[in-house]
Amino acid sequence: MEWDLLFFVNSAMLGVGLAMDAFSVSLANGLNEPCMKKKKLLGIAGVFAVFQGLMPMIGWICVHTILQYFKAFEILIPWIALILLAFIGGKMLIEGIQNKDEEDECGKGGVGFVALIVQGIATSIDALSVGFTIAEYELVMALVSTLIIAIITFFICVGGLVIGKKFGTKLANKAAIFGGVILIAIGIEIFITGII
Repeated sequence: MEWDLLFFVNSAMLGVGLAMDAFSVSLANGLNEPCMKKKKLLGIAGVFAVFQGLMPMIGWICVHTILQYFKAFEILIPWIALILLAFIGGKMLIEGIQNKDEEDECGKGGVGFVALIVQGIATSIDALSVGFTIAEYELVMALVSTLIIAIITFFICVGGLVIGKKFGTKLANKAAIFGGVILIAIGIEIFITGII
């Protein structure tokens, strides 16, 4: 592979494609926490960006070192994503139903650090297989490609969080329920597309 326009376009398109699950989860997080501070918003987008950039790089390393083990693990990826997102979405859904009578439009504090890490892993674990797509790249090209993926993911997730916050304020106490449903739906979508 050469350093040409096609390399950058392909990396950007990978970034957009991989960021869609993270965008949806960001949207749910914004819905759940409409009064989210800017620092937290950027931190959440940063976590998703790191995971979306890290996973393809881990996949690239696996392709170049322990391919036979990675192939065995690849079967579990849809199951892991489904379990993680269904757990977090279910928890958000239950909290939304239990608190549906409360009128606090700012929510209860939103996503915590542990839940955010779990979301980051769940939405990016399928990006491990992108390591196969970029396997022909030399190390520096693979690093640049994953950096492009991470940057695009960051900006897409910021957009998702901002949109979610805007609608979360309007939806008030129903936002946590809607956000939980979105997370569960994403988990199911990742699972179905992963096993087909």
